[in-house]
Amino acid sequence: MRFKAVCFDLDGTLLDTLDDLAYCTNKVLSERGFPIHPVDEFRHFVGDGVKMLMIRALPEEARDETLIGECRKDFETIYRECWNRQTVPYHGISELLDSLTKLELKLAVLSNKPHEFTVLTVKHLLQSWNFDVILGQREKIPKKPDPAGVLEICQKLGLTSEKIIYLGDTATDMKTAFSSGCYPVGVLWGFRNEKELKDNGALQVIKNPLDLLDLLN
Repeated sequence: MRFKAVCFDLDGTLLDTLDDLAYCTNKVLSERGFPIHPVDEFRHFVGDGVKMLMIRALPEEARDETLIGECRKDFETIYRECWNRQTVPYHGISELLDSLTKLELKLAVLSNKPHEFTVLTVKHLLQSWNFDVILGQREKIPKKPDPAGVLEICQKLGLTSEKIIYLGDTATDMKTAFSSGCYPVGVLWGFRNEKELKDNGALQVIKNPLDLLDLLN
């Protein structure tokens, strides 16, 4: 088999987190007297870490570094309590992970969500499967699309990047796969559309999780 591992993005790929991310962000905004946003707008706010989420959600005239930092801390406090109000694995993810486990592929997660929350959500909602590496955004480690996270995963798995499929739902994910030498596969059940994925390097785009198995066969 050409591929030996699958590296997953988290939000919008393994887990449908949109409602909870929107709820917590809107709570931060509301408590500070700023306008809130419809849930669907968050499809284009998320994917590049909490700081960027706050920048995108705040009114342009309010985007100073001090306020952004305060809102980021507020978000993390609220999210720690409310992350699992509606977050669930996408339909078909359980079956995909079962199949990949039977094929003895190694599994990894790389997210721009803070590392604490990345580990928390995977351990609680995907506890039935063994992920060999789980990495979120950490201080002093460049976030996606920088290849640093994928290269660390390669080292931990003992694999070269061309042996790894990178599965994600955003331009950031496809750029991450391309910059690190993984095989980029875009998913359409997440937060962005097919054009964005293909324009940013997706070699394959799949509509359902189990479609990934066709690439392996």
